[in-house]
Amino acid sequence: MAMMSRAMRRQKRSWTKIWPAILPSGLACLILCLVGVALCSSCQSKGPSGSSQSPLVVGMEGSPITLDPRLATDAYSARVIQIVYNGLVKKTPDSSLVPDLAERWEVPDETTYIFFLHQGVRFHDGAELTAEDVKYTFESILKPDFPSPLKESYRQIERIEVLNPYTVRFKLKEPFAPFLTNMTLGIVPRHVAEKPGGGSKLTTRPVGSGPYRLTDWEPDESLTFQPFEQYFEGRPRLSGLIYRIIPDETIRLLEVKKGNLDLVQNALSPDALDSLKNNPQVQIIKKMGTNYTYLAFNLEDSILRHLAVRKAIALAINRPLIIQQLMGGLAEPATGVLAPSNWAYEPKVARYDYNPKEALRLLDEAGFTDPDGQQGPASRFSLVYKTSQNELSKKVAEIIQQELAEIGIAVEIRSYEWGTFFSDIRSGNFQLCSLQWVGVTDPDIYYHLFHSSSVPPHGANRGRYRNRDLDLLLEEGRKTMDLAARKKIYSAAQKIIAADLPYVSLWYQTNVAVISRRVQGFVLYPGGEFISLRQVFCAP
Repeated sequence: MAMMSRAMRRQKRSWTKIWPAILPSGLACLILCLVGVALCSSCQSKGPSGSSQSPLVVGMEGSPITLDPRLATDAYSARVIQIVYNGLVKKTPDSSLVPDLAERWEVPDETTYIFFLHQGVRFHDGAELTAEDVKYTFESILKPDFPSPLKESYRQIERIEVLNPYTVRFKLKEPFAPFLTNMTLGIVPRHVAEKPGGGSKLTTRPVGSGPYRLTDWEPDESLTFQPFEQYFEGRPRLSGLIYRIIPDETIRLLEVKKGNLDLVQNALSPDALDSLKNNPQVQIIKKMGTNYTYLAFNLEDSILRHLAVRKAIALAINRPLIIQQLMGGLAEPATGVLAPSNWAYEPKVARYDYNPKEALRLLDEAGFTDPDGQQGPASRFSLVYKTSQNELSKKVAEIIQQELAEIGIAVEIRSYEWGTFFSDIRSGNFQLCSLQWVGVTDPDIYYHLFHSSSVPPHGANRGRYRNRDLDLLLEEGRKTMDLAARKKIYSAAQKIIAADLPYVSLWYQTNVAVISRRVQGFVLYPGGEFISLRQVFCAP
């Protein structure tokens, strides 16, 4: 990201020549003012139109990787895309699917879906969104030369037909159970993306149809949004939004206490939260979430390809202790990617409760003996553990480092800014790393994470895990429409994954949001999404 900064600033300078031409009179000047003053003033008063006079300010730990919904797989990118773009459908706080750009849809048979679009929906450049844009978005993902990591989610599409400007029909190769869930993807404008260089521009200069449009991006510093006056569901009630990128928790907490941040979600430690519990200016809301934190192995590594080593590492980690010490109890130990609230969750899988003695036995049996006897200074072997600069992630890594030292494994921790870290993980340049999956609803996520064909750039099988029996189950699960039959398939899949241990399941995190008391209408989603920012407003 640091290497991108200079180039992106050049882009931003030229971008300011474009946006004023499409802004209502006087708003271009307002944007320049907001960049200067909004970072120290938030949600202060209410104008006659019902919108706040100052933007709502959100604190985030890291920067987005890309703002093109066809390329994004990280949480920071998603938090921007969720307010800039719309999908054909959207999720509710209980993970149901409801209309978004599509006012309704029909399913004549198991391989046909017809979507009827709202008429008059506009992109941020004023062009109308039509069925041609829907067709283009999904067809572009499937092009061999387009590097989307989401290809496997849409490969079952046989063809897309535009029946009229507001009706589009998808014909699938075979029944595909997660199809509707995958229709939450943001629709991109064909007329922009097809221009020379248009696709690459969307990564930093999105043109969506959502309630807010990006007007300024200072890499690793802030993103500024203005309400889209022509939004098809009505003008948003905020005068604007600012996402401030603040990697340091101490600074995030200080900015909350000074009243400079209106929302911080899942980005403050238990100690920081305790310091805010008597603060009359904020409220703290909590909700059990589905966000899944895990320790990933690179299975192409000469040491970690041994199942006994992976099991020993899992048994050496005291998850309840970490949850209590670092998270104040705001999490539950995990057994797999799917949370217990998911309909496909399988509880009867291999578990790896804390047992360092068994870990030592496994290492000895696998031939990784202690060179100078138990508790000696020499290690059995060493590993590199990569993490982002997120404070909690670094503290978790430090505890795991200590716990693995107890069984004779030396761990070197390397911490990177988010862009560099994520690039290394995608390219397989790691041994151990810890990450989090957010917003998991359909068990088809297992295909994206663990199918042999889903190694990046084609998916998120970053640990290079391969199991033919699992592949067959995941393929069957995708085309099985009966819910009970799907549950049996994914139960079997979860048992294989737990036994093979490509991940150490750590915990499901409780969602915690610290919000200014002036903010109204914010709702916590189980996956930590920012979808409710579309509707929030500030009280006077």
